[in-house]
Amino acid sequence: MASDAHDSNLAPPSPEEVGSAYDRFGALYDLTQGTSAIHVGRWSAGGTGLPATTLGELADRAMDRQTDYYIEALAPGPTDHVLDIGSGTGGPAVRLAERTEARVTGITVSETQVARARERAAAASLADRVTFALADVLELPYEDASFDAAWAIDSFAHIADRLGGLRQVWRVLPRGGRLLMTEFTRRGEPSRAQLDTFRQVWTSPPPLPLAEGVRLACEAGFELVRLENQTHDVLMNAEVMTVLYRDHHDEIRERYGLETTAAMDASIPLFRTFVRDHLGYFLYVLRKP
Repeated sequence: MASDAHDSNLAPPSPEEVGSAYDRFGALYDLTQGTSAIHVGRWSAGGTGLPATTLGELADRAMDRQTDYYIEALAPGPTDHVLDIGSGTGGPAVRLAERTEARVTGITVSETQVARARERAAAASLADRVTFALADVLELPYEDASFDAAWAIDSFAHIADRLGGLRQVWRVLPRGGRLLMTEFTRRGEPSRAQLDTFRQVWTSPPPLPLAEGVRLACEAGFELVRLENQTHDVLMNAEVMTVLYRDHHDEIRERYGLETTAAMDASIPLFRTFVRDHLGYFLYVLRKP
């Protein structure tokens, strides 16, 4: 029986649960998505001209291409200070700093991600301009108007209180400050089993319909500058994840054990059909008036 996402009894994940999931399954993301970042790749654009000998390397190229696309869309200047919300293992923050000379502060609820991101910034000789902290977007530990711009790449998917998070970002931006964010959206009426699987795989509450997400951004005080449908990329991303999961199955089973791997085996096909039939993916560029 189909169920409405708003009526679902699924308990939304807490920030602690999200952080714990990334701490535990960081290696799984590396194996099934690549190591460049932890976000949907840009599969629909032209190639980078760099060779890729494995599907994992190709996934890294797609994520780097997506990061570059978002850097261009946000367009920070060399004197800007950018807040990276849900900074993961630091790849996009470092890439943004390298290409624009901006300063970046990344936040994540995962302790292991903070450690890995700091190592990445240090390896790029950018630790003076790219820093990372353990923090929750719902309780940003920064003063009003303390950043020039912000982005949240695939991170708001974990947050049940979208409005609260958006209001916090609005608070730390100045007038004219821009927020780039990506959102997973709901298409049609997924089944309860599919919503359960989405929560399990992404540690996320059910995705909102597109119009509801736009409404919340406006209610938080933002102007919508740009809205772009990138659903084609999330569809390809799910297919690539499925293949990489299969290719690394023995390694995954050895690392996580028979019981956990069996649960993943059962989830992957249902997750794949949920993405194919019911998941959208959109880029928002918002402005604080």
